[in-house]
Amino acid sequence: MRRLLLLLLGLLVLHQTCCFEFVIDGEWEEERSHLQDHRERHKRAILTSEEQEDFEAIRGDDITVRSYKVESRITSRFAHTTVRSSVVNSGSKAQSIGFNVQIPKRAFITNFTMNVNGIVFVGSVKEKTVARNLYAQARARGKAAGIVRANSQDLETFKTEVHVPPGSNIEFELHYQEMMQRRLGFYEHSLYLQPGRLVPHFQVDVYIFEPQGISMVQTPNTLGSQFSDLIKTTSSKDKAHIVFKPSLQQQKTCENCNSSAIDGAFTVRYDVNRDSNAGELQVSDGHFVQFFAPSSFSPLPKNIVFVIDVSGSMWGVKMKQTVEAMQAILDDLTIDDHFSIIDFNHNVRCWSEDLVAASSIQVADAKKYIQRIKPNGGTNINEALMKAVQILVRASNQGLIDPRSVSMIILVSDGDPTVGEIKLSTIQKNVKRVMREEFSLFSLGIGFDVDYDFLERIAMENRGMAQRIYANHDAAEQLREFYSQVSSPLLRRITIRFPEGSVSDVTQNQFDKYFSGSELVVAGKVLPSDTANLTSFTTASAARLDIILETEADIAELDMELAKQQHSFTGFARQMWAYITIKQLIAERSLAPSATKKRKITQRIMALALEHQFVTPLTALLVESEDATERLLADTPKDPKHGCCSGASVGGFLGGSAASGVSPVRLVYQPPPWVQMTTPAPPSPVAKGPEEWILPPKVTLVDNDPHFIVHLPGRNMDVCFNIDSKPGHILNLVSDSGTGLVVNGQLIGSKRLQKGGLKTYFGTISVYHQPDGVSVTVSTDSIAMTDGRNNHSFTWGATAEITQDGVRISIVRDSHITVTVNENVRVMVLLHRVWKKHPVNVDFLGIYVPNDNQYSPLVHGLIGQFSREPEVRVYDIHEGADPLKNEATMEVKGNKLLVTRGWQKDYRPDKKRGSNVYCWFVHNSGKGFIDGHYTDYIVQNLNSFLQTH
Repeated sequence: MRRLLLLLLGLLVLHQTCCFEFVIDGEWEEERSHLQDHRERHKRAILTSEEQEDFEAIRGDDITVRSYKVESRITSRFAHTTVRSSVVNSGSKAQSIGFNVQIPKRAFITNFTMNVNGIVFVGSVKEKTVARNLYAQARARGKAAGIVRANSQDLETFKTEVHVPPGSNIEFELHYQEMMQRRLGFYEHSLYLQPGRLVPHFQVDVYIFEPQGISMVQTPNTLGSQFSDLIKTTSSKDKAHIVFKPSLQQQKTCENCNSSAIDGAFTVRYDVNRDSNAGELQVSDGHFVQFFAPSSFSPLPKNIVFVIDVSGSMWGVKMKQTVEAMQAILDDLTIDDHFSIIDFNHNVRCWSEDLVAASSIQVADAKKYIQRIKPNGGTNINEALMKAVQILVRASNQGLIDPRSVSMIILVSDGDPTVGEIKLSTIQKNVKRVMREEFSLFSLGIGFDVDYDFLERIAMENRGMAQRIYANHDAAEQLREFYSQVSSPLLRRITIRFPEGSVSDVTQNQFDKYFSGSELVVAGKVLPSDTANLTSFTTASAARLDIILETEADIAELDMELAKQQHSFTGFARQMWAYITIKQLIAERSLAPSATKKRKITQRIMALALEHQFVTPLTALLVESEDATERLLADTPKDPKHGCCSGASVGGFLGGSAASGVSPVRLVYQPPPWVQMTTPAPPSPVAKGPEEWILPPKVTLVDNDPHFIVHLPGRNMDVCFNIDSKPGHILNLVSDSGTGLVVNGQLIGSKRLQKGGLKTYFGTISVYHQPDGVSVTVSTDSIAMTDGRNNHSFTWGATAEITQDGVRISIVRDSHITVTVNENVRVMVLLHRVWKKHPVNVDFLGIYVPNDNQYSPLVHGLIGQFSREPEVRVYDIHEGADPLKNEATMEVKGNKLLVTRGWQKDYRPDKKRGSNVYCWFVHNSGKGFIDGHYTDYIVQNLNSFLQTH
């Protein structure tokens, strides 16, 4: 059920001098037989009295707790928590005083120190062998040895007990670290406060520093309504401080009571700003961490087979709450999803032998089927899982599964197999053998008597995860919450890579799926380099989309910022890398195919744990006095309710298989073909910003206010005109009904009048390809891509390539986007940013179109009409009213126009100043040069084709 951290402190009083020897009891890392496993599994349903006893942080009679303080420093999702307490034995007799701390299962203890009457004990992490040797020595000398057990559900308990004479002063200090895991759109940090008594100086401080910025901070009312006004939150752009400091009177359960009302979890929830879908890359202390949590994608369709245990042990509350949860889960399915239900005891039954669409009729029928279930009989897990895989395989072979959908099996069980194949290792092998790479298995264990270790192994080995559902809580809500975490898969086959020679010792970098509201995390070491930046490339598949995302980070910038922050955790990147690596190695160890492989992994875990001072299932915390004559020992023995070294997905809600790269590896990455340089790149292991699909020097463009520059390649001439329209008008630029392509631009106005008029600019450009139904809408804030059913959004904050059907878009961060349709048509949109507080100007877009685009003969529009170059003759060139601007006569389309020689700007080489393009300027909004009047090109919406008359 959970790991158990145990600490026994014995005290011998000799000649009024304190002498301490601390020992631990527990199981060693020996392989147990199948028979032993079977016997232990039948013991799990029995709860000990220790499990049910009340928890108190400080234990003892006639003691005075002077202070109890908790401080957490969270930097970039990594938390370092310190728990301190000062206690006095105020009784008249020597007695044992306990210091107990409940910490999250996923946390690693890093140190424990204690001061007993001036004797100071300082901790260090050692190999577990040291603990066993000390234990053996203590027994040999006849010293007291024993074990103190404490059980909880989501937590492990660190317990110490020290026997001290009256008047003794004891100061305890415990440190632990953990990585925040994002679920359902936020990070949650919980501190378990159960002092068990009133404390004069009671204080909790949580300091958060997120370089990317904090988007929200919440403190749910988990301690009780009487404390809601006592929790104070101060936050700024990238920092937050949450403090809870109740007075002695405020801690009381009632005005005249002497008992404490503080009993429960103190919880802080927060999330960070995300400027782009490409993620956030941070470099600090020679290490990097890549956070990836995109949100602006449409969910992928799901194929789910629910496998529900209906054996006799599920009778009563378990079954009632499972049915209640399934009602809500089935209602959450969409018409694009497919599903089936298997229920099993000693037999296996299917609601449907095939996957069916989640229509309202099918969902209603499935809900009735669930309600009729009556638990009884044994548990045949093996056959049930084989049947579930068979349903998915058959649907896949028949072509009923969308290749871009997500297929999963969700197993809900409360027990061990008792019918059919009951050997857990054989079931594990059977499932692994039949599961396909595109399928995932999720295991939900209900209650205390389930072999959670087995459920976790079988899920991790098949690209899933396990979660315990506690039957003595609201199991229905727990089931629904778990499903909500996997109900919106956004991406498949995600890989995060780095340029060759830039990084090493990278944690798992390939992930099978990404679910909305979660986060994928990759960490590693940064190799010495001459470059100032580190770049990452992320590839993934979304609904009908293939994407490549690029992000980069300054190697030195974050360390300089951390040095300025008073409460930041400056070593976060180094510790987070070690934390993720150890967690992944522990998971890999539980799946090791041979004893030799397991030993090698064990050695690596121990080496990392010792270097980074983590108490793991393979290491122990040795706490010694300054002269090394007195010792404490903290250990993590094997807990038969949970199993040693069981892993958990870390660095992402879901990982790939064990073979997908949990071992630290040096990744080699060649930039994709769309990464091209306008000039030769300097020698560097990092590819700098791409300039993809470089347009020719001479193009037709519309930029600024909006100035049209039409390039006529036959004459090597540029002709310019302005369009003086109104904000909100949508101008058609290219309309080609033959190929089904349309390019439109919507005008926006400046903030106020200037020189008697309101300047207009393009604020939105749309490229719509009718045959594929794909529309790309570019604004100054974001880039949206839709096919009518799926909507995907990107920001200008990252370089990216997105491909869907015949449309490909490439974004160069904060610069421009290129849209390519069927390799025949390219359109570049250039982003212009202005000072946000500028009194007049606004952000706007420019559009650049090469003349070699291949349209059909039906093409038209303000730009499209010039794909057929008109006959143009310019003559009678003479000095105009402005001596710097000649005038001339232009003959075009049967019209004689007075034109002026001037220049406009091409902003591709330099977005601020631009480069001059000399052209003949046609007045009156291009009248005579364009067909008809400019108002003929105003259309109703961004995807409208030009109406032909």
